[in-house]
Amino acid sequence: MGIFRRPREASSSAALPAITEFWEWWVQARPRIEAALSAAPGPDDHPAEELPADLVDELTSRVQKIDPEVQWEIGGADDRAPTLTLTGGGDPGLRGLAERWLRAAPRDTAGWRFFAARQADHEMLAQNLVLGDHEFDLEYVKLGLRADAAQARVHVTAYHPDFLFVPEEQQLQVALHVLYWALGEDDVARWVGEVTLAMEAPVDALPPSMLPVVVEQIAEPFEEAAWLTGEGRTPRGHPSRLEVRFPLHRQDFPLHDLHVSVSLPYANSNPDRLPVEPSAGALRRFEKKIAALEGAVLAAKETGDGLRVYHLYADPDSGVVARLDQLAASWSEGKGKVVSVADPSWRVLAPYLP
Repeated sequence: MGIFRRPREASSSAALPAITEFWEWWVQARPRIEAALSAAPGPDDHPAEELPADLVDELTSRVQKIDPEVQWEIGGADDRAPTLTLTGGGDPGLRGLAERWLRAAPRDTAGWRFFAARQADHEMLAQNLVLGDHEFDLEYVKLGLRADAAQARVHVTAYHPDFLFVPEEQQLQVALHVLYWALGEDDVARWVGEVTLAMEAPVDALPPSMLPVVVEQIAEPFEEAAWLTGEGRTPRGHPSRLEVRFPLHRQDFPLHDLHVSVSLPYANSNPDRLPVEPSAGALRRFEKKIAALEGAVLAAKETGDGLRVYHLYADPDSGVVARLDQLAASWSEGKGKVVSVADPSWRVLAPYLP
């Protein structure tokens, strides 16, 4: 069962004026927000509930101008600096917007900390979570954890005794909050796979605080990305080869909202229409050039029927597409082609992943 919202394509360029307007407003509104929080501090887990309704509405309006689906949270209590988090709530299509908002923050933060994704906070795992008219004691949450090395994921079974008395939507919200507080939003997206809700405690269940330990074990072999290879057939029935960088996480490249394909015909091939020397060497040299470009990451390669296609994800503001155009124009074995399309959710890559 998936607990994250279905990816939706967001336009980063359209949101840039709203991001600028937000920070201009924030500089003016921050003293009022700080005064409201100081005058009536709320519970540790919900300090924003003590903001006056007009400030909540104003902040919400400014955030929704960036994107209606982006969420905000104000946190921090006691001796911790106040925090403001903008999050896409697990939607990869909104991760770039939140990152651009964060990078546009004023240099003088006046003691505030800003985040583009929810952060891990193990103190919250010992608190009570109020959802609707039900209060969940999170110390009763237990997780069944199953490591999947093939997918570099940890599959989670979430249990709370009160799941028997609340609808599935509330069960999902409890699981989502617990995972974020245990691991942080970005690491949940990187390493958590399927999430199942349980009405009975899983065998060998662990407290949520142990989730980072299990994730560390599954992540350790993948500190450096490798290439997975596969074989198939082209539409013409000839052999084809596919290579995919794995693991490759959207959260590690938050500004790379643009899918770019670079197609190169090669002149020298075997009877199966796969490249041989000197074309094979020329393709390797070309690949080294594109892999070295800043502002783009090489995600996959398809080869067959006399054509090599490189799939990259790029920061649209980096100028890397123009450099790819220049490299493709220099290809000597035929006419290279570069095509780019906005793909903040990385939908194009999804069919290639294990």
